[in-house]
This record gives sequence, C-alpha cells and structure tokens, in this order.
Amino acid sequence: MATVELTKENFDRTVSENPFVLIDFWAGWCRPCLQFAPVYERASEAHPDLVFAKVDTEAQQELAGAFQITSIPTLMIVRDQVAIFAQPGALPEAALTDLIGQARALDMDEVRAKIAASQQGAQDAGGQGTGTPET
Repeated sequence: MATVELTKENFDRTVSENPFVLIDFWAGWCRPCLQFAPVYERASEAHPDLVFAKVDTEAQQELAGAFQITSIPTLMIVRDQVAIFAQPGALPEAALTDLIGQARALDMDEVRAKIAASQQGAQDAGGQGTGTPET
C-alpha cells in the first residue's frame, strides 16, 4: 500500500478512521529521512492492513509543531487514536518490523487503563497541598 500524505486537513480523519497508523515525520532536505523512506515504503508493502502515513514537516509546520517534533525523521504509531510510540531516528528494517510486531501485540484495553490510572494519579497529586504541615 502506498503511503498517505497527512496534512492538518486530513490528519484527524485519518487517525480516527483507522485503528493502526504509522506516521513518518520527515523533510526533503533531511538525509536520514531520505535513507529511511525506502525502508518505510517496504514496510508499508509488507503490512497492507496498516496505514502508513507521512508528514512533510516543511509543508506542515503547524502539524509538526502540534506534536512537538524537534528532530526528524520521527516515527509515531497511533493505535485506536492513542499515540503508543514516538521516537526520532531512522530505524533499520529489522527494527521497524520488530516495532510493528510489538505494537500489534499491545493490549489496547490495558494501555487505556494505564493512561487513565496515570491521569487520575496526576489529578490526585495536583489536588493536594505542598505536603508541609501548617503551624
């Protein structure tokens, strides 16, 4: 399957309508991005059931900024509208294949439960005082 070009106009729809999306944040002037491109394309052909997308950070600066992309290439994986992986750097083909396998194996109910617990813990911690006794 060919990669999908993501823009701020189609990003939300693409992520919400597809249960598993890999996103390559890249730029045409970035040598590691250009070296990673064929690896990413081969992975897209090997996994036709997944959506492989690309964000040109030069053309989509607002989108790259929204995800705080400071180094490219950056690979992000979104499953069931939850970003489960984001890391800069070009991956070798074997590492990308392994990463896709790990992402497929995740129990998303467990992931959502951990996120909810983490958010609840942050709210609980934020609601308490400084922890120092008053005199």
